Amino acid sequence: MTAVSNTDEFHAQYTAALRSYLDARSEDNLAVGHELGRRALQEQISVLDIIENHFRVLDELSKSCQVDAPAALEFLFQALATLDVATRGFLDGTRRYAEERARAEDLADRDKFRSALVNSLQEGIFVADHEGAVIEINNAFAEILGYPPDGLPYKWPHPWLVDRKTAAAEQARVKREGSAEYETPIRHRDGHLAWVAVSINAVTGPGSDLDVYVGTIRDITAERAFAARESAVLRLATSVGVAKSVAEVLSITLDECRAAVDVRRVVAVTWPGEGEPTVQVAGEPSESTWRGLDPLLREMFSEARHQLPLTAKTVERPDEPGKAQGMVALLSGAGDVALWLELRVPRWVTGEDRLLVTVLVGHLSLAIQHVRQFESARETSLTLQRAMLPTIQPPAGFAVRYEPAVPPLEIGGDWYDVLPIGGHRIGIVVGDCVGRGLPAAAIMGQLRSSARALLLTGAQPAVLLEQLDAAASLIPDAYCTTVFLAILDTESGTLEYSNAGHMPAMIAGPDSATTLLTDASSVPLAVRRIDPRPEASRVLLPGSTLMLYTDGLIERKHESIDDGLARVADVLSESTNLPVGAVADEVLRKLAPAAGYDDDVAMVVYRHQQAPLVIESEAAAGQLATIRHQLSSWLKAAAVPDALVADIVLVVNEACTNSVEHAYRGHSVGTMRLEVQSVDGEVHARIADSGSWKTPGEVPSHGGRGMVLVKAVSDSVEVDCGPTGTTVRARFRLPAAT
Repeated sequence: MTAVSNTDEFHAQYTAALRSYLDARSEDNLAVGHELGRRALQEQISVLDIIENHFRVLDELSKSCQVDAPAALEFLFQALATLDVATRGFLDGTRRYAEERARAEDLADRDKFRSALVNSLQEGIFVADHEGAVIEINNAFAEILGYPPDGLPYKWPHPWLVDRKTAAAEQARVKREGSAEYETPIRHRDGHLAWVAVSINAVTGPGSDLDVYVGTIRDITAERAFAARESAVLRLATSVGVAKSVAEVLSITLDECRAAVDVRRVVAVTWPGEGEPTVQVAGEPSESTWRGLDPLLREMFSEARHQLPLTAKTVERPDEPGKAQGMVALLSGAGDVALWLELRVPRWVTGEDRLLVTVLVGHLSLAIQHVRQFESARETSLTLQRAMLPTIQPPAGFAVRYEPAVPPLEIGGDWYDVLPIGGHRIGIVVGDCVGRGLPAAAIMGQLRSSARALLLTGAQPAVLLEQLDAAASLIPDAYCTTVFLAILDTESGTLEYSNAGHMPAMIAGPDSATTLLTDASSVPLAVRRIDPRPEASRVLLPGSTLMLYTDGLIERKHESIDDGLARVADVLSESTNLPVGAVADEVLRKLAPAAGYDDDVAMVVYRHQQAPLVIESEAAAGQLATIRHQLSSWLKAAAVPDALVADIVLVVNEACTNSVEHAYRGHSVGTMRLEVQSVDGEVHARIADSGSWKTPGEVPSHGGRGMVLVKAVSDSVEVDCGPTGTTVRARFRLPAAT
């Protein structure tokens, strides 16, 4: 309805414009005709309709007046001029279309030929736009990667990329230099890992200033697999040949198989003669107990014990038939070691994968045997080494450690000795013989026995070293043995020492500040010298920590001795708030290199505490003031903070008061004994009497609140009441050093 209305309106306007032109004959009226022609073109009004309407109007006008026919024809031509231009453009376009169609049909034949040629190539070909999206591929590309043409475009980052960082770097190089060639791993659509050689060139797209990229990919998985197999076998054979534990063998295996076979986890199960199998894992998940393994995995391991040794068998999951989850192999003819190689994703296992794993399994079997022999020999070696070191428990306040080197199998020549030599005096020796193995151990045993015998003579450290010099000169190959020899008075804290070419001892004070004992140093044993051995002394403050050690704790390749000493000082300073045994363990743990110590470490650690306070007196009120005064002086000398001194004095005074008031009630005056000592960051107080007195009730009277106060102020309290007397033990924690 709308189209009809527009046509009627157009004809009405055309009739009016024609009459106006015939009356006025002006250029403006003629221009109106031209505009009507443009409108007819836009509104798609038929040319024939315009002409028919024109002559109908002229016929009507001729009945009433004279009509100027040429002028009327001029108006019609003006209206049809626009329509004529459009018609000629349409005819030109039709002609060009026919020409282009003929050309396109010719090009289509060429494109078919080109497509057939491109798809016949064994190399994958692709085209990517300026944003990196792959917009065209050939059949070989789809076959190599598994991504079909109907999934185009494949936007960046492409779904098959494994190493996106390298791919991005190469893409940037193409944009910068115009081309790039590289090799990279890709993830096939079915999940397996493949390698391709990629070549890309940038070209400027037609009708655009933006580059597009044309490239090829070639499957080089077989070539890489061969090279990887040869390389992995070589590396694995070299690495596991020097491995010292099953865990190390598995870690090496995982590293080699992760790239070559795309393995995410290696699990080894060993069946002992009796008991539950042991599990060792490299990779994630790291479950390391037999019962914690997946039930299907446990069943698979049990079945693997019956398969042929040194063969790899693929294992499929029931819910994913046809695709392998991993491979299992038996590593020994005895059927007591099995290996599970778990693939990163379930996939088809290629012949190359199976061949590589079979070769690796052979080397792993030899490595496991080597490790077992090594562990057996190492255990024998360590047993011999420890048998040559002191077997008795060190005196109170001392901790001793021996840490064997990891790489060498032979025993070493490092030793320590802590020997009570009468009274409060203790002899301390730490030494290091030159060399390794049984010869060094034999020298160490003779020198240690000589040092022990000499210490019992009671001579001073410098004299003892001179006498040890004489003994070393009679022992073959004892030349250049280093020794730090000291005599410690545990009551006074006086340390007398002499050093024959050894590492300086180290002291961490109660404030954690460290000091090296570099005085009294001279040449190693059996080395010619002119001057007598020097000697020095140092008084240890209560709470100080003394550490003697051999050079295995300090020395590192490509590092100065000063750096090693600074590292030891830092660790010792941070550990002074720990018990003496924990100090030794912490130092060894924190200073251990990642691969373990490459030289033996012998260590002696001593924590000096003030001599215990012992007061035995009558259980009389007149003695309490004297006890408080002596206890306060002792605590201050032990560097106990004033606030804690007041608490300890208060608790001890209450406990002594109880003995005075209750222990001997109704009897003659008895005795009470107070013992106070500082032990590993605590003050221990013991108050004992030989009387008998009643324990206060649950709701004590005004005179029975002493024990309540004792328990409230102390960190811990033990009360032992019996017919032969009462003993109160209270403990107070010292604040940590800051």
